[in-house]
Amino acid sequence: MLRGLPALVLCALPVLAAPAAHSAPAATTAPAAAGLAGVRAPLPLFDAIDRLPVAVEHREGYKRDLYKHWNRGLNSGDGCDTRKEVILAEAVQGPAVAAGCKLTGGSWRSAYDNVVVTDAARLDVDHFVPLAEVFDSEPVPWSAARREAYANDQNSPDTLIAVSAASNRSKSDKDPAEWLPSDGSYHCTYAATWVGTKLRWDLAVDENERQALLGLAEDCPTTTVVYEPAS
Repeated sequence: MLRGLPALVLCALPVLAAPAAHSAPAATTAPAAAGLAGVRAPLPLFDAIDRLPVAVEHREGYKRDLYKHWNRGLNSGDGCDTRKEVILAEAVQGPAVAAGCKLTGGSWRSAYDNVVVTDAARLDVDHFVPLAEVFDSEPVPWSAARREAYANDQNSPDTLIAVSAASNRSKSDKDPAEWLPSDGSYHCTYAATWVGTKLRWDLAVDENERQALLGLAEDCPTTTVVYEPAS
């Protein structure tokens, strides 16, 4: 299944209500989410962007291993780490799972490039807001525990996403001013998910990033953002 509508109903997480045909998070679930505990009411994309603090990025001192991943996941007894659990949750057709969480078969749709992937080994689990971008955007340095919580966040269907390895490598640690998915129909969803994830984790944007998001919002007049602040 795609992470989105089921995950939102179960987990009450940041989701966008963009009507894109290829949205990974469900596009029409914001009103239902608004009544769940801790979830903010749907915000127009412009308004959500305005809630993001603007600050200069600070990359000095960044190391990827500051963000411990992957940990044992939501179910520590299933033999699957966070990465494998995300892959399983987002399968369109579920794979067979052998000892050690070895996956065979199955299929996935990569939202960034609208490619169908039939081999789990060709998937990357992307941090929607890349770890380097998170480091750049922390208003004050996070604790090791908070960084691990972000890096393995399955309490939102949006923080982590399974996509084709090629699209993830193309994205790398770029923000929306520097990179957008090749599937243009996903741009509204991408922008809203990016904003919702930054709001969830209380992260800032730089001015170029903000302007890029505002430009996307002009093309996404019906897109809304729902998010739940991370604890």
